[in-house]
Amino acid sequence: MSPEPVPPPPPPQCPGCDRAEPIAQRLEEGDEAFRAGEYEMAAELFRSMLAGLAQPDRGLCLRLGDALARAGRLPEALGAFRGAARLGALRPEELEELAGGLVRAVGLRERPLSAENPGGEPEAPGEGGPAPAPRAPRDLLGCPRCRRLLHKPVTLPCGLTVCKRCVEPGPARPQARRVNVVLSGLLEKCFPAECRLRRLAGQARSLQRQQQPEAALLRCDQALDLAPDDNSLLLLRAELYLTMKNYEQAFQDASAVCQNEPLLIKGHQVKAQALSGLGRSKEVLKQFLYCLALNPECNSMKKEAQKVMCEVLFSATENVHENLTSSIQSRLKAQGHSHMNAQALLEERDAGSSENSSEKSDMLGNTNSSVLYFILGLHFEEDKKALESILPTAPSAGLKRQFPDDVEDAPDLNAPGKIPKKDLSPQRSPNSETEESQGLSLDVTDFECALCMRLLFEPVTTPCGHTFCLKCLERCLDHAPHCPLCKDKLSELLASRNFNITVLAEELIFRYLPDELSDRKRIYDEEMSELSNLTRDVPIFVCAMAFPTVPCPLHVFEPRYRLMIRRCMETGTKRFGMCLSAEHAGLSEYGCMLEIKDVRTFPDGSSVVDAIGISRFRVLSHRHRDGYNTADIEYLEDEKVEGPEYEELAALHDSVHQQSVSWFASLQDRMKEQILSHFGVMPDREPEPQSNPSGPAWSWWILAVLPLERKAQLAILGMTSLKERLLAIRRILVIITRKMNSRQELANARERNN
Repeated sequence: MSPEPVPPPPPPQCPGCDRAEPIAQRLEEGDEAFRAGEYEMAAELFRSMLAGLAQPDRGLCLRLGDALARAGRLPEALGAFRGAARLGALRPEELEELAGGLVRAVGLRERPLSAENPGGEPEAPGEGGPAPAPRAPRDLLGCPRCRRLLHKPVTLPCGLTVCKRCVEPGPARPQARRVNVVLSGLLEKCFPAECRLRRLAGQARSLQRQQQPEAALLRCDQALDLAPDDNSLLLLRAELYLTMKNYEQAFQDASAVCQNEPLLIKGHQVKAQALSGLGRSKEVLKQFLYCLALNPECNSMKKEAQKVMCEVLFSATENVHENLTSSIQSRLKAQGHSHMNAQALLEERDAGSSENSSEKSDMLGNTNSSVLYFILGLHFEEDKKALESILPTAPSAGLKRQFPDDVEDAPDLNAPGKIPKKDLSPQRSPNSETEESQGLSLDVTDFECALCMRLLFEPVTTPCGHTFCLKCLERCLDHAPHCPLCKDKLSELLASRNFNITVLAEELIFRYLPDELSDRKRIYDEEMSELSNLTRDVPIFVCAMAFPTVPCPLHVFEPRYRLMIRRCMETGTKRFGMCLSAEHAGLSEYGCMLEIKDVRTFPDGSSVVDAIGISRFRVLSHRHRDGYNTADIEYLEDEKVEGPEYEELAALHDSVHQQSVSWFASLQDRMKEQILSHFGVMPDREPEPQSNPSGPAWSWWILAVLPLERKAQLAILGMTSLKERLLAIRRILVIITRKMNSRQELANARERNN
């Protein structure tokens, strides 16, 4: 008989002097490998260090557990953490890496879930382009966020319409959005049964917030009688049962929700709470791991999972306060193996199971440490079974809506499964097919503007929930910043000018009232065509004198002129006429056409319009339109000359230009600054005097700054002879220069007399 093998001597214990530096260096190497993502290397370094110690270090056990968890070797990681627990009670925050490893073992999602949309809910259509038209009326009237029929529809500032309870929380909004009156009435007309169902659900949620669970449960049961498979109602009832501490009923409802919608995080959370109330800790941990697999960024859920892990995986582990070497020896002696080394114990314990032997041989490597075997190998099989009992199993590909807990196959820790895709189709009521087959019965009265009494065109919904044509609403806001119907303040809407079209209302009109919409659009196009005519019914701003090529800034605050400027911008002409007022005729005979360069709108609705003169015109007739003046006009151009007359005109042009420059240079600096700030710099002399149909730009600039009466300016504006206009400017400059010289001589004489 061969002698029994002698156990190897324990590794020499580091006294802290000659080996302290190598141990610290290897520890740093292991930490560096972990930070670099070399988890296998880090695990080998930490494991070899543990094998060389007489008593294992708790920090090394934690480091080894973290590295093994990152490497996906969960049973070994669990053993390392169990060893650390024997040296001191584990804290939940120390199990972060183990929790992450378990989550990764649950399975990869087939589609990513963003932090903004963690529950797997379908997101609202983006603003990059129009969404494809839904096939059924119910889909058209569905909420883009909860995928259900709209309930208490609220139109957001962007133009999308969602359920009121689906409005995402955000920064405090100055004005709360109210229910869209038009769409709410339409839903009541087309889907009365579904609306009743949603009202009951809303009442139940309201009672839940008021902490009246019994009354809320009654409303919820009434709603579930109408729609027994409604997941949101089942989830609500489960929450109510939790409040009433009826954990068994809460568990049943939450399980049904999880089976129908495996990707709904809220369902798994409620189920975990119910299981916790029933004292089923392992299943609670399953639900938390499944939730974290769906949303790994949820820190609060991570903390809860780590707390449950401490309770489930390490509750029976006692802290070791004695020398670990004696503890190991006593544990080995109790099993009758105190005379065997760790490798011999491994071979004897796993005789007949080559697969398990190879796993544990890989785990222990070539070390002969009883300490290392006690930490990692003694409970290897138990740890592996514990992991298999708590990890949710990936659903079978052949089963639809199969909840992970109900699958009997064990999880493959090296090949994570996949979570099934969620059915994104809107939930249907029992009568939905009948409703869709009948379609929606709509008429013009369902979409009638309360202001123009016609079909809504470019519908815009106010924060108070009323819908109007865009043009009708803007005209009302020109007069007062209040809703035309309920008189709510709309100052912020007016200030932001955020008049986005209500997408759903426009789509419904386009789909169900195409003929009426075509007629309405034809009327609008005719109006725009009429407003775009620049010779007939031209809008006239009766205010000041304007000249071609000269800037003319305006402060527009009267409602009639707000409308006029807005129409000029909408038609695309960006032009209007400027005339002086006449005592008897109402308008001056001549005026100047202005072109809008920029419009800056203030919060009160008024605006500053930057315009510049383009051409001159003569008024043929005038009238009123919506409060402002319009006129039929003919444009004026200078008569061109040739030959000797042109040579005389060119000489006169150069002479008057030089005279104008000299006069402006003689002005005081303060007066120059005022002129330049309002009219800009004087234009340069043009080499060809007749190149512009209205004449040289500098001549109009000098006329604008000369101190002339309006009658004189108007007479010169109506001249069609450039020669006569230049002669008039010369005469005016001579008179003004003489007056300036006379004043200067008088001032000098007074100084001499004093």
